[in-house]
Amino acid sequence: MNTSIVKTRKIWLALLAVVAAFALALCMLSGCSSEKASDKTGDAVGENGKPVLTVAMELAYPPFETKDEAGKAEGLSVDFMQDFADKYGYDLKIENTAWDGLIPSLQTDKADCVISSMTITDERKEAVDFSDPYAMAQLAVLANANSGIEKASDLNQAGKKVVVKTGSTGDVWATKNLPKADIVRLADESACVTEVVQGKADGFLYDQLTIYRNNLANPDTTKAVFIPFQDPEAWGIAVKKGDTELLDQLNEFIAQSKEDGEFDRLTEKYLAEEKKAFDEYDFKWFFDFE
Repeated sequence: MNTSIVKTRKIWLALLAVVAAFALALCMLSGCSSEKASDKTGDAVGENGKPVLTVAMELAYPPFETKDEAGKAEGLSVDFMQDFADKYGYDLKIENTAWDGLIPSLQTDKADCVISSMTITDERKEAVDFSDPYAMAQLAVLANANSGIEKASDLNQAGKKVVVKTGSTGDVWATKNLPKADIVRLADESACVTEVVQGKADGFLYDQLTIYRNNLANPDTTKAVFIPFQDPEAWGIAVKKGDTELLDQLNEFIAQSKEDGEFDRLTEKYLAEEKKAFDEYDFKWFFDFE
């Protein structure tokens, strides 16, 4: 073999050895390994040097999760998670996610947690872990003014059309308790409200706040049937199965928020008028944990 070629190969092999040794040194300093260190998106580092906490929510339920005119996430849940991120040193990132994609976003590591006015249910607990409750809610009925509906059970008759948001607890309750009614499942609450307002449906089952607000917006065509026909439902923050570190932090923050006035501050900012109305109706408030 040509002597110059041999020398050239030796030089290249030496260079490769130096590069490999340098890469190994960097890896040892940074603590990397041949395996992925963690699946959490929170392991990413934001521009401010803090770990990124990616939170998925459906920005379609004001004032808890919604968007401003510029399309930026805002609402009670957004503030709550920002306060959490500030306390625990995270850089908060909100991902607007369709309702049926919220739990999958955890399972596919696209989000670290989900807060989206989501009720804790046994079925959901099979897929994710939930924090302690951070809010309580009850269902109600938005009835068409001419439907003759006075109580929830009035919907359980042949010929009555009930609209529900697909996958919501209203959907679950209607499926279980209204076997005689025609149940129509729609993708979002605004479509359900429209059906009732236009007289195409007799009733819409959803949480009391949504029903209260839509009745105020449509007083001539709807009426609110506020009947506590079920126990209050607990809303929780969902995390990926086994993520005990984040879950412990969330539970600690929720417990602290119940003591330090965090929920009172958020109520005053986002729900002051609704709180007055709920008190007048003697409804259980979202942040009444007794």
